Amino acid sequence: MTASLDQLRRCTVAVDLGPSRTRVYLKNTGIIVDEPSMAAVDCRSGSLVAVGDDAAHMVGRTPEHIRVVRPVVGGTVVNIDMAQRMLRALIGDKLSKAWRFKPVLRAAVCVPHGSEPLAQRASIETLAGLGARRVELIDALVAAAVGCGLPVELPEATMIVMSGAATTQVAVLSLGSIVAAETIPVGRDIMDRAVIQHLRNHHALMIPGQEVHPLHQMLDADGTAIRSTEVHGMDAASGLARSVLVDSESVRMAVRTPMNAVLDGLRSVLRRCPPDLVADLADRGITLAGSSAPMPGLDTMLRTTTGMPVQIAENPDDCAVRGLGAMLEGRVRPVAFDPMR
Repeated sequence: MTASLDQLRRCTVAVDLGPSRTRVYLKNTGIIVDEPSMAAVDCRSGSLVAVGDDAAHMVGRTPEHIRVVRPVVGGTVVNIDMAQRMLRALIGDKLSKAWRFKPVLRAAVCVPHGSEPLAQRASIETLAGLGARRVELIDALVAAAVGCGLPVELPEATMIVMSGAATTQVAVLSLGSIVAAETIPVGRDIMDRAVIQHLRNHHALMIPGQEVHPLHQMLDADGTAIRSTEVHGMDAASGLARSVLVDSESVRMAVRTPMNAVLDGLRSVLRRCPPDLVADLADRGITLAGSSAPMPGLDTMLRTTTGMPVQIAENPDDCAVRGLGAMLEGRVRPVAFDPMR
């Protein structure tokens, strides 16, 4: 699935179609698009009303005839036509120079590790519909590791935990390839839904998704003092506005199950690795990437469970597309081995 570096250096554009944000990297220019993977559609006429940030502001606030859709779910394009329309609107005329000087446009796209051939085909058709004559696929874990600055090309173990909106991917890499990897269907959205369900079950309170984000700050793993915060929402029985006081311990209880699933996946990857690589990781540790990497308490939980050092990448949100851009620009060189005679 992963294209060679020679093939990637012929590409002009790198695309990361994520479930939360879409990012486009133009060779020798940088990131030209970084907006939410959302589109607002008028159901009466089928016309596109808004995309990106404008569409994200409409979530939960639209009339019946306007629907906000996500053409990418879990890193997989589920609506090719809508994904093409969204990309075309987001890119606009930002690729005009690339189109003019590269009549046969080559593009590279990140795909989740272990994705099905049908999902890979959907990503290819999405970019082909925009005019790309050839589309190269690259494993998102490899691209993210390169974007984090990890020496993936060396014969040493590097471990990356890429926690996004819908999934968490864990991998150990060496010599530019994945030694062992696991995809856990747990991300920030799953944790948000767990907190929302907890508030509904225990407080009969319904809250919008935006109200969950301040509660993440209560997930610092020291647990020395029980803090509380006021949450505003709608009463599930009467439908009236109501506020409740939520403490940090109840938030931790709500996300304990999805957090444990991430830990189980990490242990599974370590068990499948050779002992020499695991010994390398004891010193080098784990690198956290993805949009959920800065979530308070996640790095402390991994450090406590594994006993390994854990560091958060410098730019965890866009490390995948930056890593793919580095491959396009030839800034990644594989280790050259002389054949034995």
